[in-house]
Amino acid sequence: MEINPTTIPNQSVYKILAGSVLPRPIGWISTVDLNGRPNLAPFSFFNAVCSNPPTLLFCPLIRGKDGKAKDTLNNVRATHEFVVNIVTEDTLQAMNASSIEAPPDFNEFEFAGLTLAPSISVKPPRVKESPIHFECRVREIIEINNEPGGGSIVIGTILHIHTEDRVMLGQDKIDLSALKPVGRLMGGGFCRVTDLIEMERPKSIIGGKS
Repeated sequence: MEINPTTIPNQSVYKILAGSVLPRPIGWISTVDLNGRPNLAPFSFFNAVCSNPPTLLFCPLIRGKDGKAKDTLNNVRATHEFVVNIVTEDTLQAMNASSIEAPPDFNEFEFAGLTLAPSISVKPPRVKESPIHFECRVREIIEINNEPGGGSIVIGTILHIHTEDRVMLGQDKIDLSALKPVGRLMGGGFCRVTDLIEMERPKSIIGGKS
């Protein structure tokens, strides 16, 4: 098949993207609105950007049902803060529950049976049950399109990192077998990291540090 993406519905383009770009890490984003009400939602259009300064991004899409921005995007626009909570096998069911589409005053923490933990540098709470959290301040929000199927890129600078001792090897290495992260596939599919392929990277042939 040869496909011109401008000739098919945006939902079809989404299905092709979501079924090809995988597995995707999940950014479980907690925010608050201007009244301090918490919100929690997962985003699989999520990734790390760089380590200097430490930066993450996630991409909230415009809802197809009503063409409106998600509460998470409204909250980060208003407060310029968010927390990324890492999803694991133990929190998978709760993460899925928190993906419910609901009004702004709906408490996803309560609905998913999760515990709010205070943050150090930002107002949004952390998911206590998650073993790793990144407290972030919004650096930039890039709007791609505000119509259904469109979305924004939210870029955040990491201000503080929380990690449980049990998922750490030394000061700066994550124990994958202890963390048990989960990846997003297409539809209702998710995956575990249980089949690891280790390879040695080619040695650098340019000057300076690799």
